[in-house]
Amino acid sequence: MEVAAPADPLYQRIAQHYRGAIRSGLMPAGERMPSVRSLQRLHQVSLSTALQACRRLEDEGLLEARPRSGYFVRVPRRGGMPPASEPDFARAPDPAQYVGIHDRVSAFVARSEGCPAQVDFGATYAAAEAYPGEALKAAAIRALRRQPDLLVRPADAAGELALRTAIARRALDGGMQLSPDDITITHGCIEALNVALRAVAQPGDVVAVESPTYYGLLQVLESLGLRALEIPCSPNTGLSIEALALAFDTQPGIKAVVTGPDHQNPLGSVMPDADKARLVALCEQHQVPLIEDDTYGALGNDDVPLRALKAWDRSGNVIRCVSLRKTIAPGLRLGWVSGGRWHARIRMLKYAQSRANEALPQLTMAEFMASSAYERHLARLRRQVRQQRERIAEGIAAWFPAGTRLSLPPGGMLLWVELPPGADAHALFEAALQQGIRTVPGTLFSNSHRYDRYVRISCGHLVTRQAEQALRTLGALAAAQG
Repeated sequence: MEVAAPADPLYQRIAQHYRGAIRSGLMPAGERMPSVRSLQRLHQVSLSTALQACRRLEDEGLLEARPRSGYFVRVPRRGGMPPASEPDFARAPDPAQYVGIHDRVSAFVARSEGCPAQVDFGATYAAAEAYPGEALKAAAIRALRRQPDLLVRPADAAGELALRTAIARRALDGGMQLSPDDITITHGCIEALNVALRAVAQPGDVVAVESPTYYGLLQVLESLGLRALEIPCSPNTGLSIEALALAFDTQPGIKAVVTGPDHQNPLGSVMPDADKARLVALCEQHQVPLIEDDTYGALGNDDVPLRALKAWDRSGNVIRCVSLRKTIAPGLRLGWVSGGRWHARIRMLKYAQSRANEALPQLTMAEFMASSAYERHLARLRRQVRQQRERIAEGIAAWFPAGTRLSLPPGGMLLWVELPPGADAHALFEAALQQGIRTVPGTLFSNSHRYDRYVRISCGHLVTRQAEQALRTLGALAAAQG
């Protein structure tokens, strides 16, 4: 939450006080604001200052003035915003193709690095201060004190037992029963996906992926010489089971399915439990490995854990790949994979590809995950990201051109914004970059051209006044394309 600086005018400090109450839900939509004269008495300010505070909140869309009744908490602007379009689930899948995304991603990265951004809506992490830096530092020091030779002895090829044990215990919350021996520690989720794909597919094979999907996955497929078959994905319910079933019937030779069922990148969608069970059963029926990508699953709107696809796996057909970077420590680059019946091959491929992860980061993470501080951190991060997500959605509803569509996801750090017909997301990316604002155009999330007018907006960082102004600028740039 943005905190008003002591040097801010008094009316801004009063506005910040009530802004926080509105955004936290303490003052729900429709509730009456204290009258201007009540504010004057409560805060010991002039009538003019109290009125300025209310008008500031009205300008931000948080209050509305009703004649002869005063100010009321406003129903969010996004309530009138149309949801993102659903894909055409009846459309036959495109022929599987080599991805051809690498040059596009490389060009995007080069342009982004060449024009440093003052406001980065492209990052997929929270701000550094949102992570438990001091707790992790203390855990690392304790690990070195307990094991002074930690930096000079070889690490366990499968991963430190303490970390694998902590992960197995936490996996119970997602409906899984894993032993430490079922888990292999990796360099983030992208390495987990890499070794999982190498374990079940060979160059030239077809892999079914979501459309749109994370461009990093498309890069992995291209680097391995695999062909991507794009399956429509709903912004609300995730991968279409019906479309995948059709692909199994009409596209012989699918060697694997990769999906992010919880807070998918870039949509933010969450697959209902009934669909998760159907998906696991469908892949098992066709004997096609199901690779589960869980990067943001822990960042839901509440503290009730989501059930993993792996929870329905009874035959070892689901390979679960998880990142610990986005939720706990971006700087430690840790993830893990549970390979089901490909467990031994995945462990061998991981060893051949990069050898063991360093022991110190693993033991640091193990101690933190085994402590009560882990749950407290996640609860704080969920609340913070939710507030930021809702504030950015409000800004998009207020400042983007008519015809913009958005489905607010129930968690995660990402918003998938559909611009009006005729808009060009890549042109918007270029224009925004010149203003010091970074976005990610939809063209990176598919090998087709279906997402040329979509933009992914990250909500990981605090929504400062500078960020709000950047949203206004983005909206104006998008409107100028019409």
